[in-house]
Amino acid sequence: MKKRGLFISVEGGDGAGKSTQARLLAGWLRRGGMDVVHTREPGGTSIAEAVRRVLLRPGGRVSPMTELFLYEAARAQHVAEIIAPALKAGKTVLCERYTDATEAYQGWGRCLPLDQIRTLNRIATGGLQPDLTLLLEAPVADGLRRARSRGKGGDRLEREPDLFHRRVRVGYRAIAKREPRRVKIVSWATGVEKVHEKVLLVVERFLTGCGFKIRETARASFDRLRMSGFVEARTSVKRTGSPFDKLRVSGIRRGS
Repeated sequence: MKKRGLFISVEGGDGAGKSTQARLLAGWLRRGGMDVVHTREPGGTSIAEAVRRVLLRPGGRVSPMTELFLYEAARAQHVAEIIAPALKAGKTVLCERYTDATEAYQGWGRCLPLDQIRTLNRIATGGLQPDLTLLLEAPVADGLRRARSRGKGGDRLEREPDLFHRRVRVGYRAIAKREPRRVKIVSWATGVEKVHEKVLLVVERFLTGCGFKIRETARASFDRLRMSGFVEARTSVKRTGSPFDKLRVSGIRRGS
């Protein structure tokens, strides 16, 4: 029987750099010989991407409870169609946001009952949890400034008041305190390169502890990428269009 694949999630507030760091991490894992499925929530499937557009459209009127159920419905489809089959096939799943985001945003941010959210998370995922969660932390003001500068003031959630986002940050920290073995905080640093280095060191330590053989150490990888200009090239592209847009047609992006 094929061994279950590795499941890594990347979490954090808006503008913390999740997509950038996930792309860089996916590249490092692939160079290490892993078959990586890079996906995101809400999204990852054609149905879930449609739900994403409803949830994040600026000006959309969505009640907190409706928002919660839409996130969980998208997640149920995502797990059934993409995450669970990939893990069963022995692949490594790297997901931008997962159940922790719902607890932080809808629980702490919207002040919905946490016990109900955890129950719905279990139902939507069948109890499937990441093996490792990277929690990227950035000052709320800095993160929101980045997020809101990407478009016309940001998406529906990015436009929420700063107080909402501060509650989300508190929620994420509460989750990390409750599950320190799974959730690893990657503290904020100036520059994508420094954050990338911290991410690789955390993941390398985790993989080594799990008995994975690493072809390229985090330090060697970081030095090589910095010398080649890869980091700057990958992160200087303006986010005018999401690479996940093609999911509307193909269902999942596996990267290159």
